[in-house]
Amino acid sequence: MKKLLTISLGLFSALMFSQETYLHCGQIIDVESGKVLSEKTIVVSGKKIKSISNGYQTGSEGDVIVDLKDKTVLPGLIDMHVHIEGQSSPKRYIQRFTLNEADVAFESTIYAKKTLLAGFTTVRDLGGSGVNIALRKAIDRGTIMGPRIFTAGKAIGTTGGHADPTNGMKKSLMGDPGPREGVVNSPEDAKKAVRQRYKDGADVIKITATGGVLSVAKSGQNPQFTLEEVKAIVQTAKDYNMLTAAHAHGDEGMQRAILGGIKTIEHGTLMSEETMELMVKHNTYLVPTITAGKQATESAKIPGYFPEVVAKKALEIGPKSQRTFGKAYKKGVPIAFGTDAGVFPHGENAREFGYMVEAGMPIMEALKSATITNASLLGVGDELGQLKDGFLADIIAVDQNPKDDVRTLENVVFVMKDGKIVKSI
Repeated sequence: MKKLLTISLGLFSALMFSQETYLHCGQIIDVESGKVLSEKTIVVSGKKIKSISNGYQTGSEGDVIVDLKDKTVLPGLIDMHVHIEGQSSPKRYIQRFTLNEADVAFESTIYAKKTLLAGFTTVRDLGGSGVNIALRKAIDRGTIMGPRIFTAGKAIGTTGGHADPTNGMKKSLMGDPGPREGVVNSPEDAKKAVRQRYKDGADVIKITATGGVLSVAKSGQNPQFTLEEVKAIVQTAKDYNMLTAAHAHGDEGMQRAILGGIKTIEHGTLMSEETMELMVKHNTYLVPTITAGKQATESAKIPGYFPEVVAKKALEIGPKSQRTFGKAYKKGVPIAFGTDAGVFPHGENAREFGYMVEAGMPIMEALKSATITNASLLGVGDELGQLKDGFLADIIAVDQNPKDDVRTLENVVFVMKDGKIVKSI
């Protein structure tokens, strides 16, 4: 009996006094206040931050100490617009006919790992084939390495619109895709498409409110949903507690999306001052994706990189994204950080910070948009986006203070997600 009691106490001790991680941080950026704090220790226990204290503390025997004394430490970054299933290349359009879902899935694991190692511990995937849902599950299970994913599954468009998966195909292959495939043409279709996304396992809803640059279709900016269709989507998404996003380049489509209740406008390239004022009034967020605009412009200059119809739109619309963002920011439009990674190489998401700063947004505000703002929009503001006691331990480190050199964010040297170190110095 005495021996049995000893074993039980040993098990109890092992459970109660598990290993903790002590991060010795030279500088910590408090994204809420914008202050830079010096010489702090972050104690991580399990998946969460247990405490943050002054000086460099040490724990018990067996605890892990990580030396980040010459680094600047931040919360894990959140990108609100990625397409993690694929990546732009001259072969991208033909690959719709040559790659199977398994091929897409294997490639997506590479992009997921690159994204996480770049310091983006959470992303919102705004549309793919549906492989993104399986990818999210695999990451959650710990099968593969990647960021925490909130996904739209397959984006919702209209017949011939930006998210119609049969655009550019010959007639015998086009068929007549409907709500199951994410193509709608009425408020009733719209409701069914949202419910199908929910059934498929999506977390958020994304519509293509206007034409797009990279789709094989003539217009990159025409409105593609009626106001009634947008309202039906938003109301149905609300019933299922799903955040809504709208791809939009053209002004009229943007206004319909805003008036219909969409929460985030993706790109917003050709928005007018009237639309900016409407966004302020309705507290609608702009996700600028400046990096994608710049990359699409450069790729369009390479002969044969895009189909001719796509290259023409990229050269017309892409160069305007940064300028529009600067005007919108100065106008007071709420900003949520997002890049459209996949249009440019995954893992280069932090380029966006430099472009935002160039356009007039202070780096501390840009960082807040990529942490606190995005966490709040995703409904996880009480556990992500800040370095605070009780929050999930998503923590990154860079060599310099981003206030001194914004490009330091493009070289993240330490990454912890859910309390596990996935990249170390």
